[in-house]
Amino acid sequence: MSETVSFGYKDVDAAEKTALVGEVFSSVAAKYDIMNDAMSGGMHRLWKDRFVRRVKPQAGEAILDMAGGTGDIAFRMAELGASVTVSDINQDMLDVGIERAMERGIDGLVWSCQNAEELTFSSRTFDAYTIAFGIRNVTHIDRALAEAHRVLKYGARFYCLEFSTTEWPGFKEVYDLYSHRLMPKIGKVIAGDEQSYRYLAESIRRFPKMPEFEQMIRAAGFSQTKVEPILGGAVAIHSGWKT
Repeated sequence: MSETVSFGYKDVDAAEKTALVGEVFSSVAAKYDIMNDAMSGGMHRLWKDRFVRRVKPQAGEAILDMAGGTGDIAFRMAELGASVTVSDINQDMLDVGIERAMERGIDGLVWSCQNAEELTFSSRTFDAYTIAFGIRNVTHIDRALAEAHRVLKYGARFYCLEFSTTEWPGFKEVYDLYSHRLMPKIGKVIAGDEQSYRYLAESIRRFPKMPEFEQMIRAAGFSQTKVEPILGGAVAIHSGWKT
Protein backbone atom coordinates (compact mmCIF):
# COMPACT_ATOMS: atom_id res chain seq x y z
CA MET A 1 0.00 0.00 0.00
CA SER A 2 1.17 3.53 -0.75
CA GLU A 3 2.10 5.85 2.11
CA THR A 4 -0.32 8.66 2.93
CA VAL A 5 0.52 12.00 4.56
CA SER A 6 -1.51 15.02 5.59
CA PHE A 7 -2.33 17.83 3.20
CA GLY A 8 -4.39 20.11 5.36
CA TYR A 9 -7.25 17.99 6.70
CA LYS A 10 -6.97 15.55 3.80
CA ASP A 11 -4.69 12.55 3.59
CA VAL A 12 -2.95 12.22 0.24
CA ASP A 13 -0.39 9.92 -1.31
CA ALA A 14 3.06 10.94 -0.09
CA ALA A 15 4.27 11.15 -3.68
CA GLU A 16 1.65 13.83 -4.41
CA LYS A 17 2.16 16.20 -1.48
CA THR A 18 5.27 18.00 -2.75
CA ALA A 19 3.52 18.96 -5.97
CA LEU A 20 0.34 20.01 -4.15
CA VAL A 21 2.27 22.24 -1.74
CA GLY A 22 4.20 23.62 -4.70
CA GLU A 23 0.94 24.66 -6.35
CA VAL A 24 -0.13 26.44 -3.17
CA PHE A 25 3.02 28.51 -2.89
CA SER A 26 3.26 29.24 -6.60
CA SER A 27 -0.27 30.59 -6.34
CA VAL A 28 0.40 32.84 -3.34
CA ALA A 29 4.03 33.86 -3.99
CA ALA A 30 3.34 37.31 -5.45
CA LYS A 31 1.08 38.32 -2.53
CA TYR A 32 2.80 36.28 0.19
CA ASP A 33 4.24 39.14 2.24
CA ILE A 34 1.11 41.29 1.92
CA MET A 35 -0.93 38.35 3.13
CA ASN A 36 1.41 37.77 6.08
CA ASP A 37 0.83 41.37 7.17
CA ALA A 38 -2.92 41.08 6.73
CA MET A 39 -3.26 37.75 8.54
CA SER A 40 -1.01 38.54 11.49
CA GLY A 41 -1.69 42.24 11.84
CA GLY A 42 2.00 42.79 11.10
CA MET A 43 3.05 40.64 14.06
CA HIS A 44 4.96 38.23 11.82
CA ARG A 45 7.64 40.93 11.51
CA LEU A 46 8.08 41.00 15.29
CA TRP A 47 8.19 37.20 15.43
CA LYS A 48 10.89 37.13 12.77
CA ASP A 49 12.91 39.83 14.55
CA ARG A 50 12.72 37.78 17.74
CA PHE A 51 13.68 34.63 15.87
CA VAL A 52 16.80 36.20 14.37
CA ARG A 53 17.81 37.54 17.79
CA ARG A 54 17.73 33.95 19.04
CA VAL A 55 19.85 32.77 16.11
CA LYS A 56 22.47 35.47 16.85
CA PRO A 57 24.03 35.39 13.36
CA GLN A 58 27.69 36.40 13.35
CA ALA A 59 29.83 38.01 10.68
CA GLY A 60 31.35 35.36 8.45
CA GLU A 61 29.07 32.53 9.56
CA ALA A 62 27.63 30.29 6.85
CA ILE A 63 23.90 29.96 7.45
CA LEU A 64 21.35 27.95 5.49
CA ASP A 65 17.90 29.55 5.53
CA MET A 66 15.60 26.78 4.37
CA ALA A 67 12.12 27.53 2.98
CA GLY A 68 13.40 31.10 2.94
CA GLY A 69 11.75 32.02 -0.36
CA THR A 70 10.93 35.69 -0.06
CA GLY A 71 14.05 36.49 1.97
CA ASP A 72 12.50 37.84 5.17
CA ILE A 73 14.82 35.92 7.51
CA ALA A 74 17.84 36.01 5.19
CA PHE A 75 17.77 39.80 4.84
CA ARG A 76 17.81 40.21 8.60
CA MET A 77 20.75 37.82 9.03
CA ALA A 78 22.71 39.26 6.11
CA GLU A 79 22.49 42.72 7.69
CA LEU A 80 24.41 41.29 10.65
CA GLY A 81 27.20 40.05 8.39
CA ALA A 82 26.32 36.39 8.00
CA SER A 83 26.85 34.60 4.69
CA VAL A 84 23.37 33.29 3.93
CA THR A 85 22.23 30.65 1.47
CA VAL A 86 18.51 31.00 0.83
CA SER A 87 16.87 27.74 -0.20
CA ASP A 88 13.32 26.88 -1.11
CA ILE A 89 11.68 24.06 -3.03
CA ASN A 90 9.57 26.61 -4.90
CA GLN A 91 11.31 28.68 -7.56
CA ASP A 92 8.43 31.17 -7.69
CA MET A 93 9.01 32.02 -4.03
CA LEU A 94 12.77 32.36 -4.66
CA ASP A 95 12.10 34.65 -7.62
CA VAL A 96 10.09 36.95 -5.34
CA GLY A 97 12.99 36.98 -2.86
CA ILE A 98 15.57 37.70 -5.55
CA GLU A 99 13.49 40.61 -6.84
CA ARG A 100 13.09 42.00 -3.32
CA ALA A 101 16.84 41.72 -2.70
CA MET A 102 17.56 43.65 -5.89
CA GLU A 103 15.08 46.36 -4.92
CA ARG A 104 16.74 46.71 -1.52
CA GLY A 105 20.28 46.59 -2.89
CA ILE A 106 21.13 43.47 -0.86
CA ASP A 107 24.03 41.60 -2.45
CA GLY A 108 25.91 38.48 -1.49
CA LEU A 109 23.02 36.10 -0.85
CA VAL A 110 23.12 32.68 -2.50
CA TRP A 111 19.77 31.49 -3.87
CA SER A 112 19.30 27.75 -4.31
CA CYS A 113 16.23 25.70 -5.24
CA GLN A 114 16.31 22.75 -2.83
CA ASN A 115 14.10 20.03 -1.38
CA ALA A 116 14.51 20.13 2.42
CA GLU A 117 14.34 16.34 2.50
CA GLU A 118 17.16 15.85 -0.03
CA LEU A 119 19.64 18.71 0.19
CA THR A 120 22.50 18.73 -2.30
CA PHE A 121 24.90 20.48 0.10
CA SER A 122 27.87 18.59 1.54
CA SER A 123 27.77 17.34 5.10
CA ARG A 124 29.02 19.66 7.87
CA THR A 125 28.83 22.80 5.71
CA PHE A 126 26.84 25.32 7.76
CA ASP A 127 27.18 27.06 11.13
CA ALA A 128 23.42 27.42 11.51
CA TYR A 129 20.22 26.19 9.87
CA THR A 130 17.06 28.27 10.02
CA ILE A 131 13.57 27.51 8.81
CA ALA A 132 10.60 29.84 9.39
CA PHE A 133 7.02 28.77 8.71
CA GLY A 134 8.17 26.08 6.32
CA ILE A 135 8.74 22.76 8.01
CA ARG A 136 5.06 21.92 8.38
CA ASN A 137 4.81 21.92 4.58
CA VAL A 138 7.44 19.24 3.91
CA THR A 139 6.23 15.73 3.17
CA HIS A 140 8.43 13.95 5.73
CA ILE A 141 9.39 16.19 8.64
CA ASP A 142 11.78 13.59 10.06
CA ARG A 143 13.76 13.50 6.81
CA ALA A 144 14.02 17.29 6.70
CA LEU A 145 15.30 17.32 10.29
CA ALA A 146 17.82 14.59 9.48
CA GLU A 147 19.09 16.61 6.51
CA ALA A 148 19.35 19.72 8.69
CA HIS A 149 21.49 17.75 11.12
CA ARG A 150 23.65 16.35 8.32
CA VAL A 151 24.57 19.67 6.70
CA LEU A 152 25.43 21.37 10.00
CA LYS A 153 28.93 21.43 11.44
CA TYR A 154 29.56 20.00 14.87
CA GLY A 155 28.69 22.66 17.42
CA ALA A 156 26.29 24.32 14.97
CA ARG A 157 22.72 25.24 15.78
CA PHE A 158 19.23 24.57 14.44
CA TYR A 159 16.38 27.08 14.73
CA CYS A 160 12.79 26.68 13.59
CA LEU A 161 9.98 29.25 13.76
CA GLU A 162 6.61 27.62 13.22
CA PHE A 163 2.93 27.90 14.00
CA SER A 164 1.74 25.58 16.74
CA THR A 165 -1.23 25.17 19.08
CA THR A 166 -1.95 27.91 21.58
CA GLU A 167 -2.63 26.79 25.11
CA TRP A 168 -4.21 30.04 26.32
CA PRO A 169 -7.83 29.43 27.40
CA GLY A 170 -10.24 31.57 25.42
CA PHE A 171 -7.65 32.69 22.89
CA LYS A 172 -7.52 29.20 21.42
CA GLU A 173 -11.19 29.32 20.45
CA VAL A 174 -10.87 32.80 18.96
CA TYR A 175 -7.75 31.79 17.03
CA ASP A 176 -9.42 28.64 15.67
CA LEU A 177 -12.40 30.66 14.50
CA TYR A 178 -10.14 33.24 12.86
CA SER A 179 -7.88 30.75 11.09
CA HIS A 180 -10.65 28.53 9.76
CA ARG A 181 -13.30 31.12 8.92
CA LEU A 182 -11.55 34.42 8.26
CA MET A 183 -8.08 33.48 6.96
CA PRO A 184 -9.40 31.83 3.76
CA LYS A 185 -11.70 34.82 3.15
CA ILE A 186 -8.80 37.26 3.54
CA GLY A 187 -6.84 35.10 1.09
CA LYS A 188 -9.67 35.34 -1.41
CA VAL A 189 -9.88 39.12 -1.17
CA ILE A 190 -6.16 39.95 -1.21
CA ALA A 191 -4.57 37.07 -3.13
CA GLY A 192 -7.59 35.81 -5.06
CA ASP A 193 -7.00 32.36 -3.59
CA GLU A 194 -9.28 31.02 -0.87
CA GLN A 195 -8.30 27.35 -1.16
CA SER A 196 -4.57 27.86 -0.64
CA TYR A 197 -5.15 29.78 2.56
CA ARG A 198 -7.63 27.18 3.75
CA TYR A 199 -4.85 24.62 3.32
CA LEU A 200 -2.39 26.82 5.24
CA ALA A 201 -4.83 27.11 8.15
CA GLU A 202 -5.47 23.38 8.15
CA SER A 203 -1.77 22.53 7.93
CA ILE A 204 -1.20 24.41 11.20
CA ARG A 205 -3.77 22.20 12.95
CA ARG A 206 -2.17 19.02 11.63
CA PHE A 207 1.34 20.02 12.68
CA PRO A 208 2.72 18.20 15.77
CA LYS A 209 2.25 19.98 19.09
CA MET A 210 5.27 21.56 20.73
CA PRO A 211 6.40 18.61 22.93
CA GLU A 212 5.99 16.16 20.05
CA PHE A 213 7.93 18.32 17.61
CA GLU A 214 10.69 18.88 20.17
CA GLN A 215 10.98 15.10 20.50
CA MET A 216 11.31 14.82 16.72
CA ILE A 217 14.18 17.33 16.80
CA ARG A 218 15.92 15.27 19.48
CA ALA A 219 15.32 12.09 17.50
CA ALA A 220 17.15 13.69 14.56
CA GLY A 221 20.26 13.93 16.73
CA PHE A 222 20.05 17.44 18.19
CA SER A 223 20.81 18.10 21.84
CA GLN A 224 19.98 20.91 24.27
CA THR A 225 16.62 21.37 22.55
CA LYS A 226 14.41 24.23 23.67
CA VAL A 227 10.94 25.52 22.89
CA GLU A 228 9.98 29.19 23.24
CA PRO A 229 6.19 29.65 22.93
CA ILE A 230 4.81 32.93 21.59
CA LEU A 231 1.15 33.87 22.13
CA GLY A 232 0.76 30.84 24.34
CA GLY A 233 2.14 28.57 21.63
CA ALA A 234 0.28 29.88 18.60
CA VAL A 235 3.81 30.37 17.31
CA ALA A 236 6.94 28.75 18.72
CA ILE A 237 10.71 28.94 18.31
CA HIS A 238 12.34 25.50 18.46
CA SER A 239 16.08 25.13 18.74
CA GLY A 240 18.80 22.54 19.18
CA TRP A 241 22.54 22.00 18.79
CA LYS A 242 24.53 19.47 16.81
CA THR A 243 27.12 18.09 19.19
